[in-house]
Amino acid sequence: MLNRTFSVAPMLDWTDRHQRYFMRLITHHTLLYTEMVTTGAIIYGDRDRYLQFNDAEHPLVLQLGGSEPKDLAECAKIAEDYGYDEVNLNLGCPSNRVQNGSFGACMMAEPALVSECIAAMNQVVDIPVTVKNRIGIDDHDSFDELVDFIGRLHEAGCDTFIIHARKAILQGLSPKENRHIPPLKYDFVYKIKQLFPQCSISLNGGVKTLTQCEEHLQHVDGVMMGREAYHNPYLLADVDRRFYNDEHTPLTRHEVVEAMFPYIQNQLDAGIRLQSIVRHMLGIFQGVKGTKAWKRFLSENAHKKEAGLDVLKQALLLIDQEDSDAA
Repeated sequence: MLNRTFSVAPMLDWTDRHQRYFMRLITHHTLLYTEMVTTGAIIYGDRDRYLQFNDAEHPLVLQLGGSEPKDLAECAKIAEDYGYDEVNLNLGCPSNRVQNGSFGACMMAEPALVSECIAAMNQVVDIPVTVKNRIGIDDHDSFDELVDFIGRLHEAGCDTFIIHARKAILQGLSPKENRHIPPLKYDFVYKIKQLFPQCSISLNGGVKTLTQCEEHLQHVDGVMMGREAYHNPYLLADVDRRFYNDEHTPLTRHEVVEAMFPYIQNQLDAGIRLQSIVRHMLGIFQGVKGTKAWKRFLSENAHKKEAGLDVLKQALLLIDQEDSDAA
């Protein structure tokens, strides 16, 4: 069983392989997730494009989007063969595109189908099969309905739940609004842990500090952080010490950037554009004098066709200059 005390949420278009490699330089133990990948993309698309990762990214979870048990089972097996540590079923995304595909949060209205999906995946893999769900959807948002949902999935073989402590409103709110407007009900998640002590229950939603994580961990097994971890990644430099009893000295912000150089050069040699990688690194100096100059220089130069490591090195000098001026 993976240690999921602290994890970074799967975020579409954000938590790609470059971002995860970068994140792993900051924290050794945080459980990392891919962005959601649909079963159709894996079965019919460029498989390596969606599933390729660097061994340094472990422990790593593939999040799947889909609603056909047979397809999910096939993709779970492929994920295991690729070397993923776990496969997670998305039951929380409220976007119209996902709803049109009949998966994501709308599947919470069909616990029998979800149970069938869980059972099908568990039959073909040895790695854990987990779910990430909301506390409810639309008018199906009572605590009793959540208990029934969790109970039915647990009977089908799922014993790990990552629960976003907001319900999803599927008609009338955008995905962004669904991350803010429905009220957080942390007590729902806490009570689920009390009722299902044999299950691993992680909490997601509105978590912005490691101190908040510590407070939630008094009630649940794990905490998942989303956008704050992306926009302020060096926040995670203290995760290994605080949550995993690992007293190693983390890399400094500058050392993290410099440690990316070999990886970036390798990707550039393979035809990847610099912007595809450094867009995930813009927040590394969050809260440090000079971060605006760093972001501005990279935003203005990293997208250029000929951009290479020199762009990143020049951006670092701007941080150094600001630091010197401050001194």
